[in-house]
Amino acid sequence: MRSTRIAISAAVLGALALPVASASAATAAPVSAAMVLPASSCTSNPYLPWAVHGTSAVTIRSKATTASTAVGILYKSHRFTVHKTTKGAKWVYITDKTTKVTGWVSGTYVYRDVRMCLD
Repeated sequence: MRSTRIAISAAVLGALALPVASASAATAAPVSAAMVLPASSCTSNPYLPWAVHGTSAVTIRSKATTASTAVGILYKSHRFTVHKTTKGAKWVYITDKTTKVTGWVSGTYVYRDVRMCLD
């Protein structure tokens, strides 16, 4: 049974590699200067905005701890400003632009998306 799986895997990998191996430089399309994208780096791209992820709402607290008093709720649709973060971004100090409430929210649910760079 195991030898059959190995043989099938080898046949599939061989079939996938065949078109790559058979392509030659003569058949490849020439690259013109117009087709080349300008060089860029990830550092030149602006940061993505902060957002609520993984839940529909997050509790805004008076201090950076779950034992502190809840002062409001930050909903996924609300826009907010980030003023500072704790070490490791475990807690984020924000102002909800919709309700004007200021406080701490968990960095587990409030973060920036990561921009992928393939340079």
